[in-house]
Amino acid sequence: MLARLAPSPTGYLHIGNARSFLLAWLQARAAGGEIILRIEDLDQARAVGGADREIVRDLEWLGLDWDNELTPNYYQSNRFHLYQSALDRLAAQDLLYPCYCSRKELAEAMSAPHYPAGRYPGTCRDMTESERKSRRAEKEPALRFRVDPGTVVEFNDLICGTIRSDIFEETGDFIVARADGIPSYQLAVVLDDIAMGVTHILRGNDLLDSTPRQLLLYQTLKASPPTYAHVPLILGPDGKRLAKRHGSVSIAEIREAGGRPEEVIGWLAWSCGLRTKKRGVTARELVQDFELAQLKRNETRLTSLNLFSL
Repeated sequence: MLARLAPSPTGYLHIGNARSFLLAWLQARAAGGEIILRIEDLDQARAVGGADREIVRDLEWLGLDWDNELTPNYYQSNRFHLYQSALDRLAAQDLLYPCYCSRKELAEAMSAPHYPAGRYPGTCRDMTESERKSRRAEKEPALRFRVDPGTVVEFNDLICGTIRSDIFEETGDFIVARADGIPSYQLAVVLDDIAMGVTHILRGNDLLDSTPRQLLLYQTLKASPPTYAHVPLILGPDGKRLAKRHGSVSIAEIREAGGRPEEVIGWLAWSCGLRTKKRGVTARELVQDFELAQLKRNETRLTSLNLFSL
C-alpha cells in the first residue's frame, strides 16, 4: 500500500484537513504501508507564502510522518512539464477541445430550466475552426476533456459503498486546463498519483464527486486506479464545510495557544468514532486497532470555534 498526504498551501492546516490526513495516515500505517507527502501548489496566485513550511511543521507536531524526502519534485509547481506532456498526448487523440465560455455564460446556461445543475452544455464542443479563431482573438481558452454519451463509471468506495456515475449526464465535458495554462486539479492529481505509484487515497467526501472524472482519466491513460475512501467532513457552526472563513481553527493557532498534540489527536479520534471519550492519545497509539469500519458515517458539526472547547 502506498498512500499520500497532499495538502494545498492556500492556507494553514485546520482541524478538518488534519482529521482527513490523520485517517489517511492511520489507514496506511495500520496496513504496514508507506506514505508520501506532496504539496499541491499548482495555483501560485492563491498560495500563502510560507504555508507549506507551516503545514509540514503542523503534521510533524501531530506525529504524522512520511517516507519520502520533500524534494522539489514533490511540489506540483515543479511538475508542469509532465502535465503539459499529458495534455499534448490527449490532444493528439482528439480528446480535448478549447472552451471560450466565460463564468457568466456558463452560469446562464446551467441555470436554464430543467437543465442538470453543474453539467457543461457543450457550447464550444463542435465549434468550427473559424469560430474558434474568432473567439481566440478575444480570449485564451480553457481545455475540456470530451465525454461521450453513455460514459458511466462505477467503483467501490471503502466508506460510501458502490458509486455509479453517468459522467456525460452529470458533468459533461470537464476542464483539464484553465485559460491561464494551469492544469486542473482533476488532471494533475491523477498524473501525480500514477507517477508516484499511489494505491490508496483517503480524503474528505467533498471530493467524492470528482472521483468519477478522475477514474475516467485513469481509464484513458490506461493506468490502474487507486482504491478510494471518502470520509465525512468537519463542519463549521453554520453547517458548511470547515474553512478559514470560520475563524481560528488552525493547528498552528492551537499549538501556539498552548494546546498539546495528544489533545488534538484525541479529539479528532473521538470526533470520527475511533474513541468513545475525548482523551489525549498519540497518532501512533491509534494504529494498532485502527479499522475504517469504526468511523462514523455522518459529519461532525462544531458548536464553537473556541480553541479550548475542542
